[in-house]
Amino acid sequence: METTSSRIKILDNSNLPAQSVEILNSVDKQLGFVPNVLRLLAASPSVLKSFLGLQAGLSGTLDLNTRNAIALAVSESNSCHYCVSAHAHFAAKGANCSQDEISRNRVGESIDPKRAAAAAFGVSVIKRRGNVSNADLEKIREAGYSDVEILEIIALAVQFSFTNFMNNVAQTEIDFPKVDAPAGITEQLVA
Repeated sequence: METTSSRIKILDNSNLPAQSVEILNSVDKQLGFVPNVLRLLAASPSVLKSFLGLQAGLSGTLDLNTRNAIALAVSESNSCHYCVSAHAHFAAKGANCSQDEISRNRVGESIDPKRAAAAAFGVSVIKRRGNVSNADLEKIREAGYSDVEILEIIALAVQFSFTNFMNNVAQTEIDFPKVDAPAGITEQLVA
């Protein structure tokens, strides 16, 4: 069934390119459903494949809880209600993160100081469009991250911004348990 509440139409399988349907069927088998964000991207097999390739390539970087913290912090920073809701769901269900930790992650913090540094650095990269200071780099290195891991944090911040921007433009219908909207989000994005 097509979703029409989004500003960019989310197509059902009968209207999608065959390449995208095959990919979405695989996602459905893995997750038990296909999130609206992937249905949105599926209108273009190139966009869907690019995103999933980036996601797969970065899935082995850092640890799951650090990736979740970066996802939540960046999505909050980008005011993406869809992604904050999705990442909060997956952090709670897939990584057993507490609601306290999820709330901390949304503002670039964590009960783990090293994880907090990664989340905060990811937000700095996005807010400053990559123009971080020498002090920012020194701080993330002092937290224990190598230059390779710093590159991974940057790449993860970009990956999460990819879907943040897509969902913010489309105002994708949220198909996860909704969390409070990110600070600064407009009423029309919450609807």
